[in-house]
Amino acid sequence: MGAARPSLVGYAWLSIGAAVAAIALKTGAYWLTDSVGLLSDALESLVNLVAAAVALVALTVAARPADEDHSFGHDKAEYFSSGLEGGLILLAAFAIAVTALDRLLHPRPLVHVGLGLAVSLVASLINLGTALVLLSAGRRHHSITLEADAHHLMTDVWTSAGVLVGVGAVRLTGLGWLDPVVAFAVAGNIVRMGVRLVRRSMRGLMDAALPGDEQGVIREVLDGFRGEGVDYHALRTRRAAARRFVSVHILVPGAWTVQRGHDLLERVEAAICARLPNLTIFTHLEPLEDPVAWGDEGLDRPENAAGDTGREARAAGEAAAGGGAS
Repeated sequence: MGAARPSLVGYAWLSIGAAVAAIALKTGAYWLTDSVGLLSDALESLVNLVAAAVALVALTVAARPADEDHSFGHDKAEYFSSGLEGGLILLAAFAIAVTALDRLLHPRPLVHVGLGLAVSLVASLINLGTALVLLSAGRRHHSITLEADAHHLMTDVWTSAGVLVGVGAVRLTGLGWLDPVVAFAVAGNIVRMGVRLVRRSMRGLMDAALPGDEQGVIREVLDGFRGEGVDYHALRTRRAAARRFVSVHILVPGAWTVQRGHDLLERVEAAICARLPNLTIFTHLEPLEDPVAWGDEGLDRPENAAGDTGREARAAGEAAAGGGAS
């Protein structure tokens, strides 16, 4: 199973604290300026707070060890968090667009712009620092929840930057319509991030295979054992948040003892786990010479099906078995 991850709930509490501070500052900036752009920024920070609270719950559940009802652990709880966060982002985008439309139809002058921008800038710097910490921790611990929260906060930072530019432009040019237009742009950017988070969560819940580069690492390790007269097929992979799952059939000469086959599987599993962290691997031992063992080649993806290669490997296995028996 590999080493257990340390508790990540502390990062969720950091995100909650940052969201509360950002909401207070950005709401104050809106009250000072009456800018719908700054209001949209404050609304997104409110979503950040809800998302951070959901992340706290998800990380707490995901950290639970496997039990009788959840034999493979609770890691998938993280996908519910990132999926809900994506939905909340889309809801916030809708609210921002409605507010911006009303302000575009009923414009009002901005006041105390300089002070409001300064307050909003402080909130943005808080979000930036928190996002960098969460992103680093998410990548280090392979947590989709922390990565989603970090990307959301980074979106908030870019949103704030756009709002600051828009409100500043209003002050310099006197064109009040720039404020709601910037809010519309903010909403569009938020929609893009929300859709991406929802899609990523759906892929995880649907047990999508590991990325191609990670599958390549697994095949590289397995290919390294072919020189010992063994082969493999039916390689299947999936991911549950930080936890990777691999299943593969290992074919060995039928003349091998059970102990020898078992020792090989232990080496194979250890070699793959050494290359990919947070990995759970299931191996199944089969005799190379038995046609039944080759009947499940269809479990491989079409582009990886053995075909003639499988028949060649089987012949090589039979030769190796003959040499071992002698």
